[in-house]
Amino acid sequence: MMNTADVDPRPPGPQGQPEFAAPTDAQQRFEQRLQRAWHKLVLASPLAGAEPGLQRVVVRPLQLRGQDHLSFVHSHATRDVTKNLPTAEGLALIHTLLGTAWRKAHLFTGDEELQLSYSKRGKAGLIVRRADGASAPSASSVAPSAAPSAAPTGHDREKQRWLDLSRPWLAALGITTAHQQLVPAMSRKWKQINKFVEIFAHAVQTSALADARKVRVVDFGAGRGYLTFAVHEWLQHTRGVQPDVVGVELRKDLVSEASATISSLQLYGLHFEAGDVRDHDALGSAQAMDVMIALHACDTATDHAIHLGLRAGAQVILCSPCCHKQLRPQLLSPHPLRPVFVHGIHAEQQAEMLTDSLRALLLEARGYDTQVFEFIALEHTRKNKMILAVKRRTPRPAEAEQATWAQIAELKRYFGIREQALESLLTGSTGLIPRESGVQPP
Repeated sequence: MMNTADVDPRPPGPQGQPEFAAPTDAQQRFEQRLQRAWHKLVLASPLAGAEPGLQRVVVRPLQLRGQDHLSFVHSHATRDVTKNLPTAEGLALIHTLLGTAWRKAHLFTGDEELQLSYSKRGKAGLIVRRADGASAPSASSVAPSAAPSAAPTGHDREKQRWLDLSRPWLAALGITTAHQQLVPAMSRKWKQINKFVEIFAHAVQTSALADARKVRVVDFGAGRGYLTFAVHEWLQHTRGVQPDVVGVELRKDLVSEASATISSLQLYGLHFEAGDVRDHDALGSAQAMDVMIALHACDTATDHAIHLGLRAGAQVILCSPCCHKQLRPQLLSPHPLRPVFVHGIHAEQQAEMLTDSLRALLLEARGYDTQVFEFIALEHTRKNKMILAVKRRTPRPAEAEQATWAQIAELKRYFGIREQALESLLTGSTGLIPRESGVQPP
């Protein structure tokens, strides 16, 4: 642990006096707990010493090239910046930030949550909440923790889980502890992962991939890879097929982090690469894709992802759209709907419904059975809609295809839609209905 008698790095307050006193017993106990196993630290409520525009910092332990590091994710309004530091250097940085740049710090250990906070006068207080909900509100009453107790594995009424908690990648990603117990703070993420795998598994088993011996999956916007690793796990260990899973992520630091985990666990048939779905050619020249996944691809990035899946002849397409900006400026509010859509929130919901309805219809027109439904609430977002498209084994009659194109044209005409990104990608730059459909352009 750091020597807290070192020169205080806190900024001076009025009349040149330190605004915050030297590290208190509460802070010392908090930093002592950082010396042992934990899985997440959140720094919140920025002070004057914080970087302008910075909203919070999330810190997680990880291993890079066999060495212990701390990963600092600096969250701004529109971007995240990740910095990986050796553990000793990272702990030293945390020491300087507590009480100077951040008023609150939340440490999640799996067995308990520690909350360190500073008053306006700089007085520190520490609260410890155990997994069973008990708390110790006074810093003076907080004793060094005993050996960690096992985290609860769930309740009798808990639904079926599609993955095994003992798998090493779950510990590497912070879902479980080193003792293969679910981290309580990650229970919501664990439910999300299982729900997604359930949907993915059902789609694969009802598609032409049901008897496949090898399945290629491309996951655009993979992030830290929770779902990417889960899909690989289910294909290899539950389904028993040869997986070829690619996680595509724009942020190179997350690609490096995931690649290091894959290397350390010696996982085969799984890799990550840096790229943007808008210009990323995951297909090579003509490489096939069996499943295309794109969760939270913003606005028209979802359309680009769907288009890549269609070009590749994907049997299954799974999207969770995010941000529906393209259509809203184009939309008319035909009588008698004007009083409804004069409200901003209704206009936003209208744009969302129309965008995803057009995407579903375009997928239907291209030979897929499509569903739009509510997915489990995703972490840190209100977006919980899923578009699932499974390629039909036998094509529909030509009359049915023509009727679908007619519905697309009618929707566009009624709401004044001039262009929708997926349609434009499928039909060229004009966004018009294909001539072979027999439907006249609007």
